[in-house]
Amino acid sequence: MLPCSPSGPALALLASALVSSATAQLTTKCNPLEKACPPDPALGTSHTFYFNSTPPDDTFTSEANAIEYDEKKGAIFTISDQGHSATLASDFYFFFGRTEVLMKAAKGQGIISSIVWGSDTLDEVDWEFKGGNETWVFSNYFGKGNTNVTGTGGDHPVTGSIYDLHNYTSVWTKEKLEWHLDGQLIRTLHAKDANGGNDFPQTPMTLRLGSWVGGDTETQAPGTVEWAGGPTDYSQGPFRMYVESARVEDFSSGKEYTYTDKSGSWQSIKATVGNSTAAESINKPPEKSLSEKWAELPESTKIGIYAAAGAVGGILFIALAVYYIKQRRQGQREAALAAKMHEEERVELERFRKEGRNPDDLQFSGTEYVGAAGKGGMSGSYSAIADSPPGSSAGPPEKTWDPMGSDGMTSGMPLLHNEGAAPLRNGLTSPVHSQSPGLPPAYPLPSSPVNRGHSASPYAPTRMGSTGPGSPQARSPGSPAPHDMYGMARVNSPGPMQLNHGPGSPGPQGDYWNGGGGGGGHR
Repeated sequence: MLPCSPSGPALALLASALVSSATAQLTTKCNPLEKACPPDPALGTSHTFYFNSTPPDDTFTSEANAIEYDEKKGAIFTISDQGHSATLASDFYFFFGRTEVLMKAAKGQGIISSIVWGSDTLDEVDWEFKGGNETWVFSNYFGKGNTNVTGTGGDHPVTGSIYDLHNYTSVWTKEKLEWHLDGQLIRTLHAKDANGGNDFPQTPMTLRLGSWVGGDTETQAPGTVEWAGGPTDYSQGPFRMYVESARVEDFSSGKEYTYTDKSGSWQSIKATVGNSTAAESINKPPEKSLSEKWAELPESTKIGIYAAAGAVGGILFIALAVYYIKQRRQGQREAALAAKMHEEERVELERFRKEGRNPDDLQFSGTEYVGAAGKGGMSGSYSAIADSPPGSSAGPPEKTWDPMGSDGMTSGMPLLHNEGAAPLRNGLTSPVHSQSPGLPPAYPLPSSPVNRGHSASPYAPTRMGSTGPGSPQARSPGSPAPHDMYGMARVNSPGPMQLNHGPGSPGPQGDYWNGGGGGGGHR
C-alpha cells in the first residue's frame, strides 16, 4: 500500500481501492438469531475508565493473558510467544453510543492491535492496527456475522505513527456509524449503505480491547497472514500495546437489554428500567478514609474511645513503671554484691602482699604452709637438719624443697605395700629403696648429695640417717635450719614388718642408716 495525501475525491477513490478483506474476530456463547438468550447487562450511563489501576468490579474482565496496569502507561497488553493474546472485555453492553480510546498500538509484523465492538448476533465494529505498518489504521464492520460481502473495511493514514498515543473515537446511532481519528472524522457508514440496512450493526455491543497474532502461520489461514502483513517472528518480541483510558457512553438507559425475537433488528431490543450492576459499581462511593470515619462518629463515642485509650495507656504506664522499679532494685542488689566481692578480693590480695605471697604463683613458701600440712599428717611438731656447710664433703644442697615441684618430698603417710616408703608423685616409687628385699633399686641412685640425710616423706616418722663424719649434728626438733625439712613423729610404726636390707634400708630397730652404714642412726 502506498501512502497518499488524504484530500478530495482522490482519497475516496484510494480508500475504495485499498479495501481489506479482514476476517471477523468475534464468536458468541448464545446467538439470539438462533434461540432465546439471557438478557444482556446494560451500562445505562457514561463513564471514563482510567487503566492506571484495576477497573471497578463488574465492568471489565481480562481474557487470555493477564493485563498489567501501570500508573503512568495504563493497561499493558503483552504478546511474548506463540499462542499468546491479551484482551480486556467489558462486562456490560451499550445500545447505540460512543467510545473514545486513548492508546498506542503494538509494534511487530503480523501483530494486530484492535478496538472491537461486538454483539451476541455477531454485529461488529472495529479499529485495527497492523504492527508492521505504522502509518495506517484500518476501520471495519460486519452485520450479523456476514463476511461474504466487500467494502466493509477502510484504510486511513495516521499523522506520526500508530506506536504513538492517539485518540480513536466511534459514534453509533441507528442511522449511521462514524470513525474519528484525533478528533477528525475519517469515515462515515450510513445504515442504508450496508446492504440496505440488513448488515448495519444495530444490536447491543460490548467493548473489547486487545492484541492478537494475525501472522501466526500455524494458527491462521494464509489469507489472514497476508492481510496481517506477513509471518510473525516471535524472537522480535515481546510485543506490547498500551491503553491509557476508554470512555464509554450508552445512548440507552436501563438495567438490561432483551431480544424479543430472532430478527436481530434494533426494534426487537427491549430495555428494562432500573440501575445496572455496572452503573452501581461505577457510582459506588469510594471507601472512606479513617479520618472521615472518625469525623462521623458521635461525640459520646469519641469520649468513650478517649477514656478507654487513656485507661489502657495508664495500665501500660503502671506496668512499665513496676517493671522498671523491679529491674532497678535487682540491678542495685547485683551492683552491691559485685562491690562486696570486689572488696573481699581486695582485702585478700592485701593480706597476701603483707604475708609475702604471690596470689598468681602456684608454689607456696613459708613455714606456715608446711606446718599446716603437717597437721594433716597427724604431727604437731617438725624436725629439721642443717645443710652441709660450704666446704664440707657433702657440699651445698641441690635446691630448696618445693612442695609443688616434680622432685619434691613424697606424701606424708607411707603405704605398707611400698614397704614403709612413701610413694612419690605420679605413682612412682622411691628410687632409693628397692621394692622387694634383695633386688636392686628400680631407678639410678642419686649422685649428690652423698651424705645428705633424707626422710621418706616430709611427714613420715622422723628417722634421719646420720650426716656422716665431719658433718654437723642434726638440730634438735623444733629448731629450724636455713633450709628446713619437716616431718612428723612416728605413730605406731610396726618395726618388725620393715625387713628391707641394704643401703638406706631400716635396720632391726627401725633405724635408717646412712649410705653404707657409716654413721649411727638417730631419731
